[in-house]
Amino acid sequence: MDFIQVIDLLGTVAFAISGALAAYNKKLDAFGIIIIAFVTAAGGGTLRDILLGVSPVSWMTNMNLVYTILICVLVTFIFSQKLLKLRKTLFFFDTIGIGLYTVVGLEMGITAGLHPFICVTLGCITACFGGVIRDILVNEIPVIFRKNIYATACIAGGGIYFILRKFEAPENITFIVSGISVIVIRMLAVKFKWQLPRPYLD
Repeated sequence: MDFIQVIDLLGTVAFAISGALAAYNKKLDAFGIIIIAFVTAAGGGTLRDILLGVSPVSWMTNMNLVYTILICVLVTFIFSQKLLKLRKTLFFFDTIGIGLYTVVGLEMGITAGLHPFICVTLGCITACFGGVIRDILVNEIPVIFRKNIYATACIAGGGIYFILRKFEAPENITFIVSGISVIVIRMLAVKFKWQLPRPYLD
């Protein structure tokens, strides 16, 4: 297993727990929890693979990801009461997920020989659209469509990724620094209430 596969697996864990917690918050049944966890973890990657023309999509040929999601649902079920008592738990796992999945999407775009702008777009899609599907299914306005700094953090991480590549930084360092940058920007944005400008009058 290479380093990018490890990042992909860790991102799957983070988003599967994020999805399972969102389903628990809405008091869905066991089937609903599994579905929400699955679409949160695999939704963005599925859309990315469709855009890249990958067939079948990656999770269909990698049962380890499917097993990982199911194990995460089970772990979340066992520790649900403790996790739900931590007010920031859902935010924490979601933030880790977008940081890790941004890097995965970027790397797949580069492997396909795409322009850096398109690679950053794929990073955002990979990182954000599982959460979009999750929020729609649990009847919430997706975080990406609110005033929060969310996709913007992924774009910034993508920019840092290509700057590091330009200066020929070691590949693993580039992955780690870019992913952590997304996570830190997202956390700082929430802590200090950074927001994108809105075209509405208060």
